[in-house]
Amino acid sequence: MGQLGWGGHFGGLAARLDGAFGADGAFAHDRLRFVDFVDDVEELLEDVARRERGDEEAADGFEEYVLRHYAGDSG
Repeated sequence: MGQLGWGGHFGGLAARLDGAFGADGAFAHDRLRFVDFVDDVEELLEDVARRERGDEEAADGFEEYVLRHYAGDSG
């Protein structure tokens, strides 16, 4: 992200996602529901889209896509 010049947009990313992953890099299901994590990430992407493009719709569909993908629906 830094190479794209977007590093400034993600200053609070680590704080907002703190605790989502364990020391081994695996998602911490015992601390955070995956759907809540995906919703938080979509909100972060909407914030970036709003700043970069003036419209958060560029991030629309992220949450639905990820949840369908991990539910086994490739469509």
